[in-house]
Amino acid sequence: MVAGYVISHDVSEREFQLERGGTWDKGKSCETFNPIGPWLVPVDDVPDAGKLRLRLWVNGELRQDGNTENLIFGVGHIIWYISQFMVLEPGDLINTGTPAGVAMGMAGQPYLTTDDVVELEIDGLGAQRQVLGQA
Repeated sequence: MVAGYVISHDVSEREFQLERGGTWDKGKSCETFNPIGPWLVPVDDVPDAGKLRLRLWVNGELRQDGNTENLIFGVGHIIWYISQFMVLEPGDLINTGTPAGVAMGMAGQPYLTTDDVVELEIDGLGAQRQVLGQA
């Protein structure tokens, strides 16, 4: 059962992921990573979670502009799949993915650096703004 939807800024530390070997999880588990909010929108208040526009800007430049209708797997399938490997409890958060435009997939595109401003929003769910600090 899905309680609601929330914006999640799925930050990745690429050095940890690419230069230190192993799985992706260590690059997504740093302190301050994955800020959520500004609020949880109850499922009944989201007319169609499969048709939400997502946008992300870095220093005012639009980097991602997508829609949940382009998810590879729908929310129901993701829950089904994950539940085969772990027990899901009330309050668990599942990130569903990100639209095209992440720096790792862009030739010559710089990664996020100190003092970058990242703004993201999903229609009906709100918006976030983060200023990156030093590591």
